[in-house]
Amino acid sequence: MGRYVIRRLLQMIPVFIGATLLIFLMVNVMGDPIAGLCGDRACDPATAAQLRKEFGLDKPVWQQYLTYMGNVFTGDFGTAFNGQPVTELMSTAFPVTIRLTVVAIVIEIVIGIALGVITGLRRGRPVDSGVLLFTLVVISVPTFVTGLLLQLLLGVEWGWIKPSVSSDAEFGELIVPGLVLASVSLAYVTRLTRTSIAENKRSDYVRTAIAKGLPRRRVITKHLLRNSLIPVVTFIGTDIGALMGGAIVTERIFNIHGVGFQLYQGILRQNTQTVVGFVTVLVLVFLVANLLVDLLYAVLDPRIRYA
Repeated sequence: MGRYVIRRLLQMIPVFIGATLLIFLMVNVMGDPIAGLCGDRACDPATAAQLRKEFGLDKPVWQQYLTYMGNVFTGDFGTAFNGQPVTELMSTAFPVTIRLTVVAIVIEIVIGIALGVITGLRRGRPVDSGVLLFTLVVISVPTFVTGLLLQLLLGVEWGWIKPSVSSDAEFGELIVPGLVLASVSLAYVTRLTRTSIAENKRSDYVRTAIAKGLPRRRVITKHLLRNSLIPVVTFIGTDIGALMGGAIVTERIFNIHGVGFQLYQGILRQNTQTVVGFVTVLVLVFLVANLLVDLLYAVLDPRIRYA
């Protein structure tokens, strides 16, 4: 197991470098960030040259990337165009988005797996058809429609929640935004669990456990569910990074100042340092989540062993 982890960590290095290089190149072709700093009026040549030199934009792109990566390994993600260090923006944005992601993941796991188990054990029955229809509707409706509808009904019409999340962004305030963020993923988790449960229910080891007289709950939890969760865990593991990076719409609707809000502002203002810095951290989140998912396979299925 130890050698496997070391090998995976070494494999993550070229993936991290390649992903950050691609992001850096893509962000640098968005446009001229100096033009965005000057507003509607064009910068005079002297001011533009001074700003490019100050932010290192007068150097070739490859040299900018090498300088940036060298600074990243020392914990320096650069300075935003407003003069604020990107690390300060991260220190305020990431805790909020992490709380939102935790709420979304919990909702996704609890509700999604529960519905998947119920429908997988009752495949072809009315409850199965009803849940499948519900998940199809959830997948079909865009997230911004779901978010605005819940904000209008629960926040404006019925007054059950605050339409806008406060700056503290406590867990209680993030339940509805977390539900909106997790809605599509919840539907996929339900369908994945249902399919996996229905397939494994016909397996020999399940029939053997039933023939041995084991209680139904023990057969489902220890034998059936444990092996059926492998594809679900794979999806949830990769979904962690997707939820953190894809929270732009949800955070805009509920006025949550997290990672999505900062990325939106960075793209809008062509603030390359902010965008690249935040996406670099999200790449690390993806890589670590994938590693943890691979290690969880051995916990869920004892037949899987890493040399």
